[in-house]
Amino acid sequence: MVSSLLDPKYHQFHTLPAAQLKHPLFQSESRPDLQLQPFHPNSLKPASLCTALQFEGGQRSVLAAYGVPRNLLHEFRILSKPCSVVREVTLTTAKWLDEAARRPSSEKRAVITGQLGSGKSFLLLQAVEYCRKKGYVVLYIPRSLKLIDSSSSYVYDPRTRTYLQPEFSSEILRRFRDVNSQFFDELQTNEDILLSGRRTVPKNSTFSEVLRAGLRQEADAPVVLPALISELQHQTKFPVLLAVDDVQSLYCESKYRDARFNTIKAYHLSLPRLLVELASGKKSFHCGAVLGALTTSNSEFKAPLELQEALGLTPDVPAGPYVRRKPELVEYAKGLQNIALPSQMNVNEAAALYELWGKDKVLNEAPTDQTFLRLYTESAGNPRDLVWKGVMGSFAT
Repeated sequence: MVSSLLDPKYHQFHTLPAAQLKHPLFQSESRPDLQLQPFHPNSLKPASLCTALQFEGGQRSVLAAYGVPRNLLHEFRILSKPCSVVREVTLTTAKWLDEAARRPSSEKRAVITGQLGSGKSFLLLQAVEYCRKKGYVVLYIPRSLKLIDSSSSYVYDPRTRTYLQPEFSSEILRRFRDVNSQFFDELQTNEDILLSGRRTVPKNSTFSEVLRAGLRQEADAPVVLPALISELQHQTKFPVLLAVDDVQSLYCESKYRDARFNTIKAYHLSLPRLLVELASGKKSFHCGAVLGALTTSNSEFKAPLELQEALGLTPDVPAGPYVRRKPELVEYAKGLQNIALPSQMNVNEAAALYELWGKDKVLNEAPTDQTFLRLYTESAGNPRDLVWKGVMGSFAT
């Protein structure tokens, strides 16, 4: 039996620690460990459709270093192991990423779109795990909203005419190093990197040495991060994947304010500016891809008209010929491909998801075909509604 506490803020359950479940009532049925195959490129074959695969754990894994979006985090807290179901769109995205390993990232730029709860963040995480196992250098930003919500320090840099974000830059550098450390001893810089205090990282230094220099002082991180990205653009040994969740936030007004208390645009902040330049193809890796996921659940940071039109979406704001488009956003959104998720899972995919939660003893009743068909119909095949309102919704009644 699974005992949980309901988090009123997110309407989500958190599993109680085993030490608090000493009553005989909770000992009647032990919770077995899920026995799942690891998520690996060799596992992504047509025969693996509608099967659940486990994401890698460990200190240097993507989940441990970069983290995951909040909605995925709550699901992984309940499941005994972080995992996901292989869908048809998973295989097509993997094929798209295989092509990216031989082409510049300026030609492989895409955004995952779809209805609320259709699995965009899960697909992006699957793409990150896939590339990680295929030997890509991976930079994953699971919560890009944090880059613009005025939650960390910032300082104006007259040299670049942008606002530097030293805390975020330092944190991203640390996570970038933890996940990709096996590549950075082999890569060397082509130019000197000037740090504060007239200190210099000489050319022909390894990327590991550059990272150590950037992490030594937080003030150097906003200089080292773009310099490292620039060096990655020129190296040819490894393909590179840049993955950004909540990607629409990079095209919105930020919550930061300038000295006159005017709102700062996201692309005037150093980190969002770096990311949108890569997303727009103005900067490009020699081989690799840029992949984002659009979030529709946040009404404060909605996709602007320019981004919606670039992706071929039906605008949810006035879009007549007399509506002004910002030329900067039009330029940054130009050329982005649209990877559209289906509005619902097919029956086999949904059955695999239901069976996964049933095997992990999360259901408050024995899983049956009748219950599955009822929940599938009520949720209209939407993955999030099937889990949150269907599987776990019965606990709140």
